[in-house]
Amino acid sequence: MRTHDAFQDSLRLTQLLSPAFPIGAFAHSQGLEAAIADGIVHDAASLESWISTVLRFGSGHMDAVFISLARQMAMEADALTDLYYAYSASSERAQEAAELGRGFQALVSAMGDPAPPLPYAIALGLATRNLCVSTPEVLGLWLQSLSAQLVSVAVRFMPMGQAEGQRVIAALTPTIAQIAAALADATVDDLYSFTPGADMASIRHETQEIRIFRT
Repeated sequence: MRTHDAFQDSLRLTQLLSPAFPIGAFAHSQGLEAAIADGIVHDAASLESWISTVLRFGSGHMDAVFISLARQMAMEADALTDLYYAYSASSERAQEAAELGRGFQALVSAMGDPAPPLPYAIALGLATRNLCVSTPEVLGLWLQSLSAQLVSVAVRFMPMGQAEGQRVIAALTPTIAQIAAALADATVDDLYSFTPGADMASIRHETQEIRIFRT
C-alpha cells in the first residue's frame, strides 16, 4: 500500500504530465504535420504505426532515455544538456525541447520549485527525481502524454474523430509499458535512434509553406 506522501507524489506526477499542464505541447507535431501533408500518415493504422516507431526508435525513445538519465543524475545537467542537443535530429526538435523546457520551468518555478531552463526531457527527469514514484511510472505517463500529443495533431489535421484517436492511444499501451520498463535503468549506451522517415519529416517541416504547428 502506498504511503500518504507517495500518493501525493503520484498526484503531482499526474499533474506535471497532464495535457492540462500548459507548457505548449499542443503547438508541436515533431514533423507529423509534414507526414500527414505528404500522405504518409493518412488513417488510424498508419498513425499508430508512426507513433509506435517514434516511441520505440525515435524521439520518444531518446527522450525517455534522457528522462531516466536525469532521474539517475548520471551526469551534470549541463553535460546532459549538451549531449541532448548533440543528438537532436533537426533544428525543430531542438527548438521544441527548448520551448517546452522553458514552459515547464516557468510553471514549476511558479509552483514553488525553482528549476533551471533545460530541455524538457531533462527538466522533467530532474523535477521528478525526488518524488516517491518509480522511473517506469514516470516514463509510462510521459510516453502516453507524447502519444496523446501526436494523436491530437492527427485529430486536428486529418479526418479522424476523437474516439478513433483514443483507440490509437489505447492500442499503444503495451508498447508504452514495455519501453517504460526497459529504460528505467537506461545508460548512455541506450542513446540511439533510427527513424529516418520521422527525422526527414521534421526537417521538411522547417520549410513547409503552409503549416499550423511550430514543429
